[in-house]
Amino acid sequence: MQDWSEWIGRTDTRHDRLDEGLAARWLATFDREPAAGQPLPQGIHFCLCTPDAPTADLGEDGHPARSDGPGSFLPPVPLPRRMWASSAMKFLSPIHTGAAITRTSRIASVTPKSGKSGDMAFVDVVHETAADGTPAVTETQTLVYREAAEADAPLSPPPASGDSFDAGAWDAVRTLTPDARLLFRYSALTFNTHRIHYDAPYARDVERYRGLVVHGPLTASLLLQLAADELGQDALRHFAFRGVSPAIAGEPLHLALRRSASEIELAAFAGDGRQVTKASAGIAG
Repeated sequence: MQDWSEWIGRTDTRHDRLDEGLAARWLATFDREPAAGQPLPQGIHFCLCTPDAPTADLGEDGHPARSDGPGSFLPPVPLPRRMWASSAMKFLSPIHTGAAITRTSRIASVTPKSGKSGDMAFVDVVHETAADGTPAVTETQTLVYREAAEADAPLSPPPASGDSFDAGAWDAVRTLTPDARLLFRYSALTFNTHRIHYDAPYARDVERYRGLVVHGPLTASLLLQLAADELGQDALRHFAFRGVSPAIAGEPLHLALRRSASEIELAAFAGDGRQVTKASAGIAG
């Protein structure tokens, strides 16, 4: 595979404003009530400074097309399936409605790999988000590019085989069923046009998923809200999550949290106990 080292260090800076309309739409999407004078929930940065490529410049999957030109921030890896693999973030200060937002993104690494599932490439992007000039969130996001799915590949994940989630192993559990309406709203908030989240025939026939796929950062946002309910608003100082298996719209999703002496463990599980997301967090002190 081509050497992408020339992309390392490439930067992109975007500006936005967390206005009242965006704040209201975020809270409504998650059935959260506004609190006068309070900052927005942790995770709001996912819908700030979003990609704004013209529609004509989108690829088949809905992501902005990549090229060898200087205007392409992400390297033109010739693998069609792009996924959000993981993120690790630090919360430095809260973000309030009305804040002027600046986000600077930098390509930290590009790592080609080859394994049982074929060629892959991992791209680490560091995002630094500031609100009214004050650092608010730093995040290292890992994207993975993979080969196209075979036309006759088994649908992923396998059909649910019964309920085996052990709620008793966790300190707090919230169960919900993400449906197509929630996925559509989250895609709109984050200006995410990846077709696996709204185009069921594409998700099934091209990418070989069993149904519409719940966004990784949507699941992360739900876990952050569970942490806020249990630990208090803006209690987390760091949070990391990793996708383990796809969550499918219309199926139950168990969100779980437990505390130990050293950290807070969070996770999301499908209705049959299959783990969807692994996560960890820490609070001040």
